[in-house]
Amino acid sequence: MNTKKVAKFEKVSYTQFEQSLKVDQNTRSIYDELSLPRRATKYSAGYDFFLPYDVTLTPNVPVLIPTGIRVKIECNWVLKIYPRSSLGFKHQIQLNNTVGIIDADYYNAHNEGHIFIKLTNHSNNEITLSKGSAFVQGIFLEYGITTDDEAVTERTGGFGSTDKLAN
Repeated sequence: MNTKKVAKFEKVSYTQFEQSLKVDQNTRSIYDELSLPRRATKYSAGYDFFLPYDVTLTPNVPVLIPTGIRVKIECNWVLKIYPRSSLGFKHQIQLNNTVGIIDADYYNAHNEGHIFIKLTNHSNNEITLSKGSAFVQGIFLEYGITTDDEAVTERTGGFGSTDKLAN
């Protein structure tokens, strides 16, 4: 297998993670136990992301999960985040943005490129997902641009910031 290596997962700083965490638990312990995303098998396309703590999903109430993870990606590549199929099939859990897009320049954002995942439970039952379980997966894809593209502005903000930039 001669697949091109285009990225590296890292933890965000403890300070960034602590600012993002909205749970009443031991923040330092949660941070120290964070697992970097990884593939389950050598031919898996997706890198599993793991829950940093137990998450209870009440029906139709979105939950924002700070993963504590960032990723350094080569130019012209993107990380796409998808829900694990078992969450959708078994529990009707979906990503609020359907597919997360992590651009290469997000790594340098003011929030250190901290990847957040927002989920909603569309079933009628409360569901608890356990700390350490795989809940979304990321797939790296190469992309192209148009021949007349003239974008030169660089990102400084976090998610949702690129629509505020003017080229």
